Amino acid sequence: MLFYRCPADKKAQNMTQSLHPAAQQGFSSAAELYQQARPNYPQQIVTWLQQLNLDAQSTVVDLGSGTGKFLPYLQQVTSKIIAVEPISEMLAQLKHAYPQVSTLQASSEQLPIASESIDAVICAQSFHWFATIESLNEIHQVLKPNGQLGLVWNQRDIQVDWVKALADVLEPLEGDTPRFHSGQWQQVFEQQFLFELDQIKTFPHVHFGRVDEVVSKRLLSTSFIAAMPAIQQQQLKAQFEQIVTDYTGKAPHDEIAFPYVTYAYNFKKTT
Repeated sequence: MLFYRCPADKKAQNMTQSLHPAAQQGFSSAAELYQQARPNYPQQIVTWLQQLNLDAQSTVVDLGSGTGKFLPYLQQVTSKIIAVEPISEMLAQLKHAYPQVSTLQASSEQLPIASESIDAVICAQSFHWFATIESLNEIHQVLKPNGQLGLVWNQRDIQVDWVKALADVLEPLEGDTPRFHSGQWQQVFEQQFLFELDQIKTFPHVHFGRVDEVVSKRLLSTSFIAAMPAIQQQQLKAQFEQIVTDYTGKAPHDEIAFPYVTYAYNFKKTT
């Protein structure tokens, strides 16, 4: 068996202690919105997964799996997937959408998974939340000797003027919330001998839909915004939609293409 069990009260306590308040509050209250509004991933990510030496016989952990947005891509490579997510509301969305997938409610710093039993750990839109040496140690422990750690993020393409204008509104609201674009998550890989970077790939990606869905609702699902009072969220929603109108002429119910860049990093486990 891949799993072992730790006491439920201890596990819950550890998960609570390790979660950033923005993640705990924002994602708990906006799990359904997250599932609805977040973009999917480019199809090229499946080829990238296969290049990590993954196939139908591979066992993969989707760590920080959220509502399961990355699962359709993993399922094109293997059915042996364990989705690990600490927030119960997010995990409930995942279980509803993917009842056949094995799940664990656990922290990245205490994985109830047997040592050297996993071919790859994939963190899609999540690693910046738990970029600690404790997490790296746990990931290293559960991976097989030739195991892979894959980190994936969808990032808004701020080379586009209206996307940059939206980002300028968000930036002062972030506070100390962990973010991919801050680069702070990279610090955990400095002066450690558990993993070495193999390659970085980028893929263009576009999220199509109505402005009020793929822009304003997507931004409202951001952790630190989802944690705000409802009235403040509605004020921001109006501001986001006004920015899009000012730059593109599109109204909230008009169709728009929201541009992204998908970043994919893979690290090899060292001995």
